[in-house]
Amino acid sequence: MITAEALQQNLAHCTGTEQWHQHPLGITYTDGIKILAEDAQCHWLIDAIASHQKSYQIIYNPDLQQFQLWLLTVNEDKSAVLACYEDSPSTCELVITQLIPMTDFILPEIKLYLEQGTLLLPSEH
Repeated sequence: MITAEALQQNLAHCTGTEQWHQHPLGITYTDGIKILAEDAQCHWLIDAIASHQKSYQIIYNPDLQQFQLWLLTVNEDKSAVLACYEDSPSTCELVITQLIPMTDFILPEIKLYLEQGTLLLPSEH
């Protein structure tokens, strides 16, 4: 598995996308997300975010259909919390939260955006 430093270096080069990748649950994602999923072996993270797109919190909120901020925070015991916000966590309430009992995700935290059905890294925005 890749180191956290190498992953961060690889993701730092992601400032746009050349290809759009289709997820079976209906969202698309960028090259940066593909690199993240392959390098960190975290396809489950894309699956988790995609699976929440049919939740009532998102379906009935037009603002969330346009933009979502997803934050994965890994705890010291290797459990994690995946949280969705309408905007910045400092200015908006938590919309969705998913507890993850165990993960080997190598970064302590990662922020992703889902904008108009496309999952992307903040640097690709």
